[in-house]
Amino acid sequence: MQTEARVSVMMEGGQRALSSGHGGVVSVEGGARNFAPKKQQSLQQSQIGTVSQLLSGGVAGAFSKTCTAPLARLTILFQVQGMHSDAALLKKASIWHEASRIVHEEGIRAFWKGNLVTIAHRLPYSSINFYAYEHFKKLLHMVPGLEHRRDRMSADLLVHFLGGGLAGITAASTTYPLDLVRTRLAAQTKVVYYKGIWHTLGTICRDEGFLGLYKGLGATILGVGPNIAISFSVYESLRSFWQSRRPHDSTILVSLTCGSLSGIASSTEKQAVVQVLHQTTFPLDLVRRRKQLEGAGGRARVYTTGLLGVFKHILRTEGFSGFYRGILPEYYKVVPGVGICFMTYETLKSLLADTNARL
Repeated sequence: MQTEARVSVMMEGGQRALSSGHGGVVSVEGGARNFAPKKQQSLQQSQIGTVSQLLSGGVAGAFSKTCTAPLARLTILFQVQGMHSDAALLKKASIWHEASRIVHEEGIRAFWKGNLVTIAHRLPYSSINFYAYEHFKKLLHMVPGLEHRRDRMSADLLVHFLGGGLAGITAASTTYPLDLVRTRLAAQTKVVYYKGIWHTLGTICRDEGFLGLYKGLGATILGVGPNIAISFSVYESLRSFWQSRRPHDSTILVSLTCGSLSGIASSTEKQAVVQVLHQTTFPLDLVRRRKQLEGAGGRARVYTTGLLGVFKHILRTEGFSGFYRGILPEYYKVVPGVGICFMTYETLKSLLADTNARL
């Protein structure tokens, strides 16, 4: 049975060492109980193909965004208020007031305004994000010093963190124009300037040039890297800890709970009071939204400087709190959103692996 346990560990890619509280000796019963689920996960990972993995990631991201679309739109509307609103109006802003305004002026369906382009963006974004993460993990485990270490927990945590950050940057850079289009459609209220995905892309190219499709990309890359890195590393660590102690719990329960907790961790990092700009992600996300809306609808440009100049302008005109406009709906959105995304991804992977096994 010890041989069977070693086989299970090897099939996991050597990522977790055999451990026991009695001199490294694993009992027959304990070994079978602890490693059987890991062996099953390893088989599922090997049986799922590239297309299935991309499909799982894409559907997970699209479904998660659709579920949290109302809160996402509220976040965007709050983030861009300071661009064209005076201080008196900004003080009256609240989630309930803005939600009521949307219902009365635009109708319930307006909470999902721009959701079609959100899905069009999220399908490739999440597909690339999860797919790139799996491959970056494999590459990082081949790096000397990360492959064979006694302290496997810290090594795995570093791999998950770096892999998540690199995957997030890769996905964000590849699908950025769709993210910009989604922001502009969601930010429209009474005046409709952009009429759809293709119309928005064409109008931006006509009014602002091809590079207009990449406004705010710098702030996006600086923000998405640490954000996704935290989500993946916390999720993987919590899931491994949970499964090592309760190996028979439902995959859906484990993924949803650990994903939600990783969402809390990544969003809490956004509220940290820091001195260096790149140490936060929410202010960068806010600046990204505003850069994306520069020149939107034929309006005059508000920010004529680079990233640092935008931060100075917001600090001067709106104060430090201006960097955190929309943080509350973002909090309400990110916890269930990340949990739903990871749960859907893991569930689809398992279903597709079982289907491939039967075929």
